[in-house]
Amino acid sequence: MAKVVLKLGDDISTDIIYPGRFMATVLPSETPQYAFADFPEFNARLKRGEIPPGSVVVAGKNFGCGSSREQAASTLKGHELVVVAKNFARIFLQNAINLGLRLVVCPTIEAEEGDELEILSDRIIDQTSGREFKIEPLPKARQAIIEAGGLIPYTRQRLLEKKSSRPKI
Repeated sequence: MAKVVLKLGDDISTDIIYPGRFMATVLPSETPQYAFADFPEFNARLKRGEIPPGSVVVAGKNFGCGSSREQAASTLKGHELVVVAKNFARIFLQNAINLGLRLVVCPTIEAEEGDELEILSDRIIDQTSGREFKIEPLPKARQAIIEAGGLIPYTRQRLLEKKSSRPKI
């Protein structure tokens, strides 16, 4: 079960997720402090550790539009947030997958802050309202990258598998 900690609308740009004025900070270990910096109450809760890993941000269409900055995905990954949106901007989607950020495409999602969501492989059940919403699964290859923790861990894992499956001479 995961709690909705932030509800957003359509066209949430990378500048809302990670404001451009912090672009000098690029290390994934440092970017999380600037997540939703222009939402001071929410940002403060994140910084104080009041929002547990696995908490959900719900959004409308075109989440992550705008700049192609990778920090928008890394700042969310740093807090281990799950983003459920009606759809995602193409570049944000790929950046998020490459970093292992958990994303759920759910075109009909309707949830409020405080709702408890059960996220299954094919649907989301809002335990608060009793409503169910169908998920559009990501392609298996992309889901495998997320599950591995991102593109680098996925590649490392695949190389190790390949190495261990080679016959020894």
